[in-house]
Formats: sequence, C-alpha cells, structure tokens
Amino acid sequence: MTSSTTPGITRFNTLDDAAATAELHEVCASSAWGGKMLAQRPYANTESLFAASDAAMAELTTADLEEAMAGHPPIGRPKPGDPTSAREQRGMAGASEELKAELLELNLAYQEKFGHVFLICATGATGEQMRDAVKVRIENTDEVEREIARGELVKINRIRLTRLAEGE
Repeated sequence: MTSSTTPGITRFNTLDDAAATAELHEVCASSAWGGKMLAQRPYANTESLFAASDAAMAELTTADLEEAMAGHPPIGRPKPGDPTSAREQRGMAGASEELKAELLELNLAYQEKFGHVFLICATGATGEQMRDAVKVRIENTDEVEREIARGELVKINRIRLTRLAEGE
C-alpha cells in the first residue's frame, strides 16, 4: 500500500462517472457499493480507497450482498474469457478431476442451502483449502454465513482495488 496517489488512482479519479462505474462493477457487482465508492471520489491513496470500500461493504443490505455475490462464478468454474476470475481461482487450475467433481457437488449443496454461490477469497488458496472451507461453512446458519461472505468480499475487493490503484 502506498500513502501517495498512484497513477492508477489518478486515472480512476479523472474518469467520467460511467467509466468509473464500469470499473467499480469489475471490482464488486453491488450497485450500492459502487454508488458509495463513486460518491467519495477523488481518492488520495490506496488506504482511502480501501477505507471507503470497507465502509461501503459494511453498510450493504442482504439484497446488496446477494447482488455482489451474483457477480462471482462458482469456485472451479471461472467465467470463460475472464482473466480476473481465472487469476483468482488459479489454485484450482491443477486440481484433479476428482477434486473438481467434489467441489462442484459441494458448491451445488451450498448454493441450495444458502441461495447463492460459495464465496471465498480464492487468491493463493489451493483447491483442497477451498473444498475444506466449503465443508466447514456449509454447516453455518444463514446469518453467520452472510457475514463470512461479507468478509470474503472485503478481501476480494481489496485485491481488485489494489490492481486498479496500480493501474493494471
């Protein structure tokens, strides 16, 4: 993190609202989150971007969280042609067919129970770690799981905002 304005933040601060909204949507699919982030421009540095993101995420309603989660593909099935989801799910790239099948089954059971995709900050996680997380988290109540998913979204948003701030 940097305490000075990066070229990526400078560029983001100067985008028109439509272009900035589109970039924010690539970070998080929640329109409420995007609106809060857009309203706080310009950002001085990465820390201010993170602080605004974390605060906006904390204020999301259940419906807003569902909208945010709907923007994420299931673990083990990154969106075709989407370098972001492919990069974030790199830990599944070398997974065995058996592990992929097990994760698909767990994802479906999770989705049936909670009504949304299993959300985890997959960056740096192995397929086995993600599978084990689903197995543990599927036992949660709706309320507990919603707050865990909110925390995972915070981590994902920070990774994606770092890329935005760095101008990637």
